[in-house]
Amino acid sequence: MHSSNGSLHCGRFSLSLDRPLIMGIVNLTPDSFSGDGTAGDAAAAVAHAHAQIEAGAAILDLGAESSRPGAPAVPAAEELARLLPVLRALRDAPVPLSVDTCKPEVMRAALAEGAAMINDIAALLAPGALAALAASQAAVCLMHMQGEPRTMQANPVYGDVAAEVRAFLGARAAACVAAGIAPDRIVVDPGFGFGKTLAHNLALLRQLDGLRTLGYPVLAGLSRKSLLGAITGRPVAERVHASVAAALLAVQRGAAIVRVHDVAATRDALALLNAVEND
Repeated sequence: MHSSNGSLHCGRFSLSLDRPLIMGIVNLTPDSFSGDGTAGDAAAAVAHAHAQIEAGAAILDLGAESSRPGAPAVPAAEELARLLPVLRALRDAPVPLSVDTCKPEVMRAALAEGAAMINDIAALLAPGALAALAASQAAVCLMHMQGEPRTMQANPVYGDVAAEVRAFLGARAAACVAAGIAPDRIVVDPGFGFGKTLAHNLALLRQLDGLRTLGYPVLAGLSRKSLLGAITGRPVAERVHASVAAALLAVQRGAAIVRVHDVAATRDALALLNAVEND
């Protein structure tokens, strides 16, 4: 079960890692795979964000570019036009705001507007990304992806998926520290569904505990993903039960943060787990 590993430093926030944290998803895209995108409707996005906080989210993750398999790239200007009104409206929220982007110019703009975390599916590999984070006090989530969203599910191949993902994330975290990003600002994410087959995803979940040996909190994002559809046969709108089960399994295997669409349901499951595990 999850043990005490201090705290995560995110801008003006310090989050205790004594208990697993729920990151609530706030999708600002028109083409979200899960059908919960709020593109163009900042008021709807802000209302959804407040509902996620009310339901128990400890972090909000705002995403204005879809990274679903096959997703086309979005120009930075369009991504910022979707993101900034919502970020500004939520600036005084009682939880850290994470921005899901891989573009350094979007990172810089988001950080200037008070984002407390950058969640990057490209693990700060873009030129200028490391520097953007190093110049801030924000946290960063480094994710592993094989290939890029447009093609990543074509034919992913690994020798040992868990070992390769762990080595990549260890190297990216080391690059962050070398660039001046303090270790207590770093989170690692194996990237479920990003250039992985069902067998790869299951192997990563089975061996999630191995990622903790890197010394950073592990984020697991399994909510509503196609791997759950492959197992249950259910369409994306009917994956809440599988998503909650996946979050529970991830936490039992050492995840410190779970990124979810269904915050209240996940919170209830984690409360039950906590009651059973801790007298």
